[in-house]
Amino acid sequence: MSNFLNFFSLGTLLIAFSCPSFSQKNEMVKVIKSPNQNKIDVFIGNKLFTSFLYPENLEKPVLYPVHASDGTIVTRGFPMNPQPGDPTDHPHHLGIWFTYENVNGLDFWNNSYAIPKEKKHLYGWIRTDSVLTISGNKTGTIYYQANWTNQQKEVLLRESTHIEFSGTAHQRIIDRTTVLTAETTVNFNDAKDGMYGMRLAHALQIPSKKDEEFKDNKGNVTIVKAGTDNIANGNYLTSEGKQGDDAWSTRGRWCKVYGKMGNDSISIAIIDHPENPDYPTFWHARGYGLFAANPLGEKIFTNGKSSMNLRLLKGQSVTFRYRIVIEANNKTLSVKELNILADKFAKEE
Repeated sequence: MSNFLNFFSLGTLLIAFSCPSFSQKNEMVKVIKSPNQNKIDVFIGNKLFTSFLYPENLEKPVLYPVHASDGTIVTRGFPMNPQPGDPTDHPHHLGIWFTYENVNGLDFWNNSYAIPKEKKHLYGWIRTDSVLTISGNKTGTIYYQANWTNQQKEVLLRESTHIEFSGTAHQRIIDRTTVLTAETTVNFNDAKDGMYGMRLAHALQIPSKKDEEFKDNKGNVTIVKAGTDNIANGNYLTSEGKQGDDAWSTRGRWCKVYGKMGNDSISIAIIDHPENPDYPTFWHARGYGLFAANPLGEKIFTNGKSSMNLRLLKGQSVTFRYRIVIEANNKTLSVKELNILADKFAKEE
């Protein structure tokens, strides 16, 4: 009960203090539950921002698709709504999600419809148990509970997640707080694939400097020749000054991806919180469009120099907090602006 009360107080503080930075005026947020689907739509200023999807046949809840303030979809369409030229690799990369590769030996990250039935027992499933609260005003909120289970639906972790949405004429913000409570002894074994991730639209990929080979879930291979992708124009930048592919496996309190989409420059930043485990996080940021913060993959990111094996005994909890900022404007978010946003987020408890 004390964990729940602490979490509830945390959510109240987030609602009270979180808002888009600088002088832009907040737009009203509407959060609407679909009567016939496990789907909740989030509108900011009467424009669809994203949808929270948690159907029974999806291996994890996701936010999908995600729009910038100008309506541009900044997440990959495949596999639910493929767009012309979409890469078809990694079908588990859908929208924005929170999972991990190795929880008591089960892979929650890579699970998808593409896993053969005879191998499904190796994978975990995050099943949304209940949506407790949805609300809209100057900010919108979704508060839900989920269970991290094996294929027999035995619960390893109970998840309580509060997601807050806000926005202005040019900016959208997602604040996520997730509390994981162990139902048994749980080991998050140090692994590369985790935790808070999103799959970017094609335009935000980094242009490849070499031929790349992609395999879809049916085994079909596509080879993209270097210099022939006229859509990708993205780049990464971290708070520590790492750029492009050099951002991968490095630490930083924020990382942004940016590029041109239509008439606007789009930038998306993920901001870490100082109270998260192993702050500042490592960035699992790949040129092909995977953009993720993973504080628990220290061994792979340091080439074995150190490791981070998080263990929870039954009843123990761990909290993860992240902010995503999406900007659509004639310029991308500057280092100064991102540091201001990170400083503000760091002060929120």
